[in-house]
Amino acid sequence: MALEVAAAVIQRADGAFLLARRPAGKVYAGYWEFPGGKIEPGEPAPEALARELREELGIDPCVAFPWITREYTYPHAAVRLNFFRVTAWKGDPHPREEQAIAWQRFGTPLAEPMLPANAPVLSALALPHEYAITDAQSRGTRPMLARILARLQQGLRLIQVRDRDLPRREAFIGSVVRLAHGHGARVLVSGGPAIGDGMHFTAAQLMGLKARPGQGLAGASCHTAAELARAMALELDFAVLGPVKPTASHLDARPLGWEGFAGIARGASIPVYAIGGMKPADLEPAWRAGAHGVAMISAAWA
Repeated sequence: MALEVAAAVIQRADGAFLLARRPAGKVYAGYWEFPGGKIEPGEPAPEALARELREELGIDPCVAFPWITREYTYPHAAVRLNFFRVTAWKGDPHPREEQAIAWQRFGTPLAEPMLPANAPVLSALALPHEYAITDAQSRGTRPMLARILARLQQGLRLIQVRDRDLPRREAFIGSVVRLAHGHGARVLVSGGPAIGDGMHFTAAQLMGLKARPGQGLAGASCHTAAELARAMALELDFAVLGPVKPTASHLDARPLGWEGFAGIARGASIPVYAIGGMKPADLEPAWRAGAHGVAMISAAWA
C-alpha cells in the first residue's frame, strides 16, 4: 500500500513557487521537493497539509485548492502524493527543520536535483490556467486572428485550433502558430495535422489511441470517468472535462455541474481543465472542484 502524502505547491501572486531541500539524514538528502509530508491514518488530507506546513515552514494555509495526485515507487517505499495549490497563507515561510527553501520561477534555472516523484509535476504546473479554443468558423478567420492577437498581447499562452471544417485550415493554423510563437504561447491542433506544439484529441480519438504521441503536448477531451482514466493511462499532458454547464456547442449533452466535475476530476494524475459554459469568473470555482483551470470558446474571445 502506498504511503499517503500531502504536498503543497505554494504560489505567490507573481507566479513564483516554493521548493524545499531535504536535510541531511533523510532519504534523498539534498534533493529538492514540494513541501509536505505524511498523512496520518484517518487524517483528512487538507488537515495534514496544514499541519505539515506549520511544522516545516511556520505558515498556516488560508486557501488550498486540490490539484493533481501522483503515485511513485521509490526503492524504499511507494508514495501517493496529493498535491494542493496554496495561494494564500498566514506568516512568512521559513525553514523550521534545517531544510533550505527557495522561490522558483519558470523561465529561469530551477533548483537541482529534483526529487524524482516531483519532477513531472513541474511540467503540469507550467501549464497556464486558461485554455482558449478558436471559433473561426463562426467569427471568420480574419476577425478570429485579430482576437487571438489581442488576447496574446493580454497574456494568453495556450490555444487550441478546433475548427476542423474550415476552408484553408492549414493556412489558418500556420497563422495562429506564428502569432502565438511571437508571444511565447503554444498551439495545439484538434485532431491534427501535427502542426504547432502538439495535438488535442477528441474523446473518440482518445479511446482509440494505443500510445501517447511521441512529441509535443498532448491533450484530450473527456466527458466521462472512463475517458479521463484513459487519458491518465496514456500519460497525456492534460485533459479537458465537461460540459460543466449548458453550452451551445453541446446542446444534447447533460451538464456535469461542479459536483459532477469534482467527482470525476479530483484525484486525477494529470491537470484537468473545466469546459462548457466557462467564463473567467469560473476559474476559482473550477479550482475548488479540482481543476487546473478553464477551457473557453466564446468567453475566451469576448
